[in-house]
Amino acid sequence: MALSSSPTMLAGVLRGKEDLRVEQVPVPMAGPGELVLQVGVALTCGTDLKVYRRGYHAKMLTQDRLFGHEVAGTVAQVGEGVKGFAVGDRVVPLNSAPCDDCFFCLNDQQNLCDDLLFNNGAYAEFIRVPARIVAKNTLHILGGMPFEHAALTEPLACVMRGLEESNARAGQTAIVLGAGPIGLLFIHAAALEGLHVIAIVKRIDQVATAKKFGAEHVIRISEVADPIAAARALTPEGRGADVVFEAVATPEAWQWAVQMARKGGLINLFGGPPAGTSVAFDTNLLHYSDLTLKASFHHTPASVRRAFALLQSGRFRCDDFLTGKAELEDLPQVFANMLTRPVEGIAPEIKTVIIPPVSVRTESTEAMETRT
Repeated sequence: MALSSSPTMLAGVLRGKEDLRVEQVPVPMAGPGELVLQVGVALTCGTDLKVYRRGYHAKMLTQDRLFGHEVAGTVAQVGEGVKGFAVGDRVVPLNSAPCDDCFFCLNDQQNLCDDLLFNNGAYAEFIRVPARIVAKNTLHILGGMPFEHAALTEPLACVMRGLEESNARAGQTAIVLGAGPIGLLFIHAAALEGLHVIAIVKRIDQVATAKKFGAEHVIRISEVADPIAAARALTPEGRGADVVFEAVATPEAWQWAVQMARKGGLINLFGGPPAGTSVAFDTNLLHYSDLTLKASFHHTPASVRRAFALLQSGRFRCDDFLTGKAELEDLPQVFANMLTRPVEGIAPEIKTVIIPPVSVRTESTEAMETRT
């Protein structure tokens, strides 16, 4: 992100592995085609937690960079040549946009774009939105939709694409392994699409949470002798699920997912283990059961709009995903807490809403308007 000189604002800066700081940095200014938003809210994310643990992301960002990517806010400054947006508009900018010119974009795989442009800096008072994201992946928030609901668009868009790429449809049986934020998004979105969802969870608190989001059956792995057999027993005629979504990111979960699918079924290996991880599969099972292994990465402009429409529909339980709230100044402690193993029986936060300080934002906005 290109940052100007004074005035300054508060922002979360990733300095290295588990080294997240809230610092004074220059307020960004909008270049040609760009927007600067006054951040309404930003949301914590499992991807951000992985980046925090490692100190970098292979595609999204490296250290010493502004942090965070799930955001919604108000247009504070409009760059030269921008059409369709004005100061005061409430918007949700996505964290990436494809080029639409490379082989993958032209092959309807925009998520694999050779020049996929990422943007970070949600944990701040203001965020600059690059021109390509303004043009292709920034949406108006209409009516009374809260910022925190709109900010759910990015993770839900990834899940919606996972459902679509798996050909998931109403009436099918789906197994979801994992009940973290992404697993719960899969459970809820699949249930809303009319699938019969079986959730595989680890902790006792996740049983009630998975049911709240639409799981018809929930298996807690410590309460059964064989989670694979227990899951298959809940499927029609015990034949296995039509589609299995893995959202745990461990080799064992990948192996379980394959064994929970019916013959001819599809397994979406959505959770990505660390680079270099190897997983062994039974080749006879894959071949003679005619299984399809699928992995879904990121989102596309089309899945973004489908996710946003679902959030606007009133059918999605947005508030139930937003389980915590914190000030921007407390961001380092929020992430440190996310590293802590949850206490058994006490439900951990799903997503925390990060709120910038209103008084400082007002002062920065006035300074920005003066410079504009």
